[in-house]
Amino acid sequence: GRKGHQSLVRCPVNLAGRSSERQRVSASVLLDTSFLISLVQSDRPNHLTAKQYYRHLLEKNIPMYLSAIVASEFGIKQPISDLPLGNFRSLHFNIVHGQKAAEVWNALGVRDAGDTRAAVRDDAKLIAQASHEGIHFILTEDASSLHKYCERLREAGHISTRSVTLREGFRPEFLRDDGQVDWIGDVSGKAEPRTPTDTDDDGT
Repeated sequence: GRKGHQSLVRCPVNLAGRSSERQRVSASVLLDTSFLISLVQSDRPNHLTAKQYYRHLLEKNIPMYLSAIVASEFGIKQPISDLPLGNFRSLHFNIVHGQKAAEVWNALGVRDAGDTRAAVRDDAKLIAQASHEGIHFILTEDASSLHKYCERLREAGHISTRSVTLREGFRPEFLRDDGQVDWIGDVSGKAEPRTPTDTDDDGT
C-alpha cells in the first residue's frame, strides 16, 4: 500500500515556512529515509506512528528538514513527489557538512559487526548535518544503525542531536519544545525513556 502524501495532513502556509512571531519554535527535526517510507506506505508496521509524529510536528509548528541525502535514498524506490514536500525545509549537503561528517566518522571508530561501511557512512552524513545545523532531533525507524550510532555519539559528547525511533511508538514527550528530553541510554543504542513526571512538558 503506497498512498503518497494525498492522505496526509495538508499544512497551512505559515506551518511550512518560518514560525509566526507570536509562537517561538525551539525544537527542530531531521526526517530520515526510513521514517519517510513509513509515513507514505500504509503497509509498513510503523505507518501509524509515523503519521502521528508527522501530525504532531505540524500542529506544534516544529520545522521538519529534508536532507538532499534522504531525498536521493528515498527516490531510489519511489518518486519524492509522493512526499508532502511543501511541509519540509530542504537541506543541502555542503562542504561544511562533509567536514563534520568526517569528524563524526572518525569519532565512531570501529563499526559494530554486521554494519556495512556504506550504511554507517550515510548515517554519519545525516548525523553530521543535523549536528552542524543545530537540529535537535532525528526521526527514524532505523534503531539498529542510525539511532544506535547517534546516541553513542551523543553520550560521548561529540554531538547534542538526539535520535527518536518509531519502534518506541508515538511518544510526543520525546520531542520537548525546548529541544530537551529525559532519556536514559547506553552505547549499544538501546534506550529507556524515563517516565514523565507531573511537572514534565509532554509536548501535547
